[in-house]
Amino acid sequence: MATLRELKGRIGSVASSEKITGAMKMISSAKMHKAEGVLRKLVPFRNQIEAIIGNLMSADAQFSSPLTEEQTVEKVAIVAFGSDDGLCGAYNANMAKSVKAHMADLRKRYGQGLKIDLYPVGKKMEKALIKMSGPNTGLVTGLEVNSKSEGESIKRFYQRLMDLFVSRQVNKVDLAYMHFRSLSRQEPVAEQMLPVQQSMFASQQGKASGRPYLFEPGPQAIFEAVLPMFTLAMLTDVFCENRASEQAARVMAMQSANDNAKKLLDQLQLEYNKLRQQGITSELLDIVGGQVRD
Repeated sequence: MATLRELKGRIGSVASSEKITGAMKMISSAKMHKAEGVLRKLVPFRNQIEAIIGNLMSADAQFSSPLTEEQTVEKVAIVAFGSDDGLCGAYNANMAKSVKAHMADLRKRYGQGLKIDLYPVGKKMEKALIKMSGPNTGLVTGLEVNSKSEGESIKRFYQRLMDLFVSRQVNKVDLAYMHFRSLSRQEPVAEQMLPVQQSMFASQQGKASGRPYLFEPGPQAIFEAVLPMFTLAMLTDVFCENRASEQAARVMAMQSANDNAKKLLDQLQLEYNKLRQQGITSELLDIVGGQVRD
């Protein structure tokens, strides 16, 4: 049975852990709100690009681009988004399960011999995907991006993916990430980035204005210039969603740890009080017993 000194030490340790998890929860919450704010700022830019492409496609013209070219799918690149840091619960494990399920779906669609290259974003995701590498599944490491990347790093990574697709080294590029809905709700999704499909602009085509447009230097030139901007915005958006989802998962994990620490602290405090009361009662009985014998 634990002594009062041991229980007091354990209570102090658990109390310290509770303070630490509480502080980490606050930090993660602040980071999540910051990432959520960046996401909101990206939405108008992406919507505007989609509107431009929607208006172009509503015009009586045919458009072509290397980024829209459908290829025979023999090799697929999957960019799998995760975290570089831990303490975010089952975030990376759930993403790894989602990637595995998406790989199975792709091979069911294109054949079991389909070659897949995995591009893990985040050290924890890289570690989670190592066991999936095999004869037809490669793991590409040493990327120029991580889960915290922004700006120029994302542009360089995007250029690398685009070059792989245009040069036919891969025939399809998919993004697997955790879609951020709210603090308590994130869901794993996998969507195609390349080739760009017309269905991606279906909602904007319906909103196209009936006003006449004069395209300069021409619809095709504008289409070729705007399409890479759209796919880059799409990739940047996913990086932001990944950051927001990671921090949301960390907030929930810290909240769970904090709740568990409080329960343990209450149990230890109760046990300490009982043991202390037993000690006091034993001392009183000894005093009363001594007086009776006298």
